[in-house]
Amino acid sequence: MADPGHDRREPPASPAYAAYVLTILFLVYVFNFIDRQVLAILIGPIKQDLGVSDTVIGLLGGFAFAVFYTLAGIPIARWADRGSRRNVVAISLTLWSVMTAATGLARNVGHLALARIGVGVGEAGGSPPSHSLLCDYFPPERRATALALYANGIYVGSGLAYMFGGWVVTHFDWRTTYFAVGLVGLPLALLVVTTVRELPRGMWESEAPAEPAPFGVVLRFLLARRAFVWLVVAACFQSIAGYGILLWAGEFLARVHGMGRLEIGTWLGPTILFGGSAGVTVGGWLADRLGRRDPRWYLRLPAIVAVAGLPFALGFVLLDDPVTALVAFVPFYAISNMYVGPLWSVPQNLVRPEMRATTSAILLLILNLVGLGLGPFAIGFLNDLLAPTYGDLAIRWSLLAVVLVGGFASIFYVLGSRHLPAELAG
Repeated sequence: MADPGHDRREPPASPAYAAYVLTILFLVYVFNFIDRQVLAILIGPIKQDLGVSDTVIGLLGGFAFAVFYTLAGIPIARWADRGSRRNVVAISLTLWSVMTAATGLARNVGHLALARIGVGVGEAGGSPPSHSLLCDYFPPERRATALALYANGIYVGSGLAYMFGGWVVTHFDWRTTYFAVGLVGLPLALLVVTTVRELPRGMWESEAPAEPAPFGVVLRFLLARRAFVWLVVAACFQSIAGYGILLWAGEFLARVHGMGRLEIGTWLGPTILFGGSAGVTVGGWLADRLGRRDPRWYLRLPAIVAVAGLPFALGFVLLDDPVTALVAFVPFYAISNMYVGPLWSVPQNLVRPEMRATTSAILLLILNLVGLGLGPFAIGFLNDLLAPTYGDLAIRWSLLAVVLVGGFASIFYVLGSRHLPAELAG
C-alpha cells in the first residue's frame, strides 16, 4: 500500500497541464454518457416506430449494453495496464461514436441490439484507463476531487443527451438524433491522441510500480479488503436506483404528467447536468476534506447521502403536480450523487499502481451488471407487468420500487467504513 503522505518524485506535470488532461478526459466521459443515455429521451419515438415493449427497452438500456460493456472491460483494462492508456481511450471513443451513429440505421430490434452492444464494447475502454492515468496526474490526497470532477461527465453528458436529444427528435426524428450525437465524438478522439501525454505508472507512490498484476491476483487482493467488498455491495444498491431513474425519468414525465419531449429535455437536462455535477463535485471535495481528519468519512459520507436523498425522490415520484415533482427532483439528484467521488477514489487508494485500471474495470463490471443491467430492465419489466392494472401510471410504482432499493446502501457503507483506516494503511 502506498503512503499517501509521501511523494516519491517531483510532480509529473504542471498543474495547468494536469488540469488540461482532466478536462480532455472529462469531455470524453461527457460523450460517453451522451451516446449511452440519449436513448432515455427517445424511448417513445422508438417504441412507436419499431413496436417494442418496455421490457425490451429495459433490456436495450440495461443488460444488452451492460453485459458486453463488462465483458470487454476486463481485457481492455488489462491492455491499459500494460500499454498506452491514452491510445486505449482514443480507440474506444472512436468505436463507440461510430456505433452510436450506426444505431440510427436500425430497422428492427435486432439491429438496435447489435448497435447497442457495439456502443457497450467501445465504452468499456473509457473509464478504467482514464482513472489510471488521472491517478498519475494527481496525488492521493487530491484524487477524490479529481475523480469526482471527471465523474461530472456522467451528469453533463446525460443532461446534454436530454436537452440536445429532445430538441433534435422534436424537430427531426430519433434516427437523426443518433447520427448527430455519434459523429461529433470523432474529432475529440484525434485531440486525445495528439495532446494527452502518457505518464509512467505510480508517479506519486513510494515504491516503483511493478508489471501489471494477473487478474486473479488483483481480484483476490480486492476481495481480501472488507472495505472494498462492503463498498461494492452498497454501490450496487445505489446504482440500481440511479441507472433506473436516469433511463426512465423522462418517460415517467411523458406518461404520468403528459409532457412533450422538448419540454422534458428542457426541464430534466439542466437538472441532471447542474444538479448531478454539483452533487458529485461537492461530494468529492467534502470527502477529501473530512477524509484527511478520519478516512472513515470516505464511506460515512455516502452512507448519509443514500438516506438524505430519499424524501426528495419520493416527492418526484408521488407528487401529482409536475412542477412540484420536478422541483423535488433537483435536490434528490444533487444529494444522491455525492457518493461518486469516494466510490472511485477509495478502491484506487486501496490498491497498488499496477492494479488500478484492472480495479476500475472490476468495479465497473460489478456495478454495470447489477446497476446498469438490472435497474433499467426492472423498471421496464415492472411497467409491462403492472400496465394491465395501472395503465400509464404503472411507471410510477415501478420507479418507486427502485428508488426505495437505493436507500439500503447506507447500511453497507457504514459496515465498510469500519475497516477502511486499517486497510488503507496496510
